[in-house]
Amino acid sequence: MKKRILLYVFLFLAIGVSAQNFTKSEKDLIQSGDTKAMLKVIQITEEKELKILKSVSADIDPKDKLLPLLAERMYLAMRDPANPGIGIAAPQVGINRNVIWVQRFDKEGEPFELYLNPKIVWSSALLRKGMEGCLSIPDISGNVLRNYTIKLAYQDKNGKQQEEIIEGFTAVIFQHETDHLKGILFTDRMKEQEKLEVSPVSNEINLFIEKRLKRQ
Repeated sequence: MKKRILLYVFLFLAIGVSAQNFTKSEKDLIQSGDTKAMLKVIQITEEKELKILKSVSADIDPKDKLLPLLAERMYLAMRDPANPGIGIAAPQVGINRNVIWVQRFDKEGEPFELYLNPKIVWSSALLRKGMEGCLSIPDISGNVLRNYTIKLAYQDKNGKQQEEIIEGFTAVIFQHETDHLKGILFTDRMKEQEKLEVSPVSNEINLFIEKRLKRQ
């Protein structure tokens, strides 16, 4: 319990120190064009856009007045009928801020939920292998190993600090989206895992344990 309290204090202070309001260029992009329409989902095929996707994002002040507009336009981009997704990160619409949407397949009704300044603070040794794709990476998909269980610390839309344990496919989505905030794409994970040695837990399910566990 004491360690958990200290973790909350540390995260609250860290986010409080680093969180800032949107810059002028970010404000201009968020308010560009028809503000009731989705923002453009940027692509790795464009050099300038790839640079954004490979950059590390910064925390955002939950009280920033433009945050609700960014969230809404991100949501519309994620649910574009022409190419709908189940998660999106702010860098994918050109904003290097720690904001993500995730569909919660582990909850009744499978709602889409907004997460501010999310941080994975613990992950299991048990791994799950599954196919992934990305709205910002056209025509590519592949198998990626992800931690089966994670502990996520984040702020909700009211700025309140939260923490929860997430498992299975929903945990995969969170890892994919928080990777975006660190400038990491799922194709980067595929490449780094090419020589990763894992042992199957069972021949019937795609669960594994890394043979030589690295320090987290």
